[in-house]
Amino acid sequence: MFFLCLKILLARIIDVSLGTVRTIFVVKNEKALATIFAFAEVMVWFFAAREALNTDGPIWLIALSYSLGYASGTYIGTLIDDLFIKGVVNIEVISNNITNKEIGKIKDKDFGVTVLKSVDNKKFLFIIVDKKRMHECLKMLKMLDNEAFIIVNNSHSTYNGYIKK
Repeated sequence: MFFLCLKILLARIIDVSLGTVRTIFVVKNEKALATIFAFAEVMVWFFAAREALNTDGPIWLIALSYSLGYASGTYIGTLIDDLFIKGVVNIEVISNNITNKEIGKIKDKDFGVTVLKSVDNKKFLFIIVDKKRMHECLKMLKMLDNEAFIIVNNSHSTYNGYIKK
């Protein structure tokens, strides 16, 4: 029973990790990669489900293994995204306090930034950042103005412009 539960747990970790990565590729419009990951995901899932449903052992152990595998696979899939999948994020900032000198500091750190001023003198900053540098940029922005309104979005695609990796 132990090895059956372990097999189900590991299979679910693999198939859910594949599914998480597949979803990321779908969002990024990487059709070929998403298709390959979908095929692998369902193949692994099929064998995990077959093992889980064709046993006479205690169902609660099977359900526990299946659920732990799913949860662990979700976590591992997001780690794979953070470590290996390239991408950029769009950081939008609305600030009353960031000065032109501080915008220069942002640019000095190789963050491309576009600034617009509103009628009431608020500054709107638009920054496209490689996702591996997102936390560095956010830390700097919060240090410059901890009251700034900040929005972070994943960018589907970017064309031209300045993005330092």
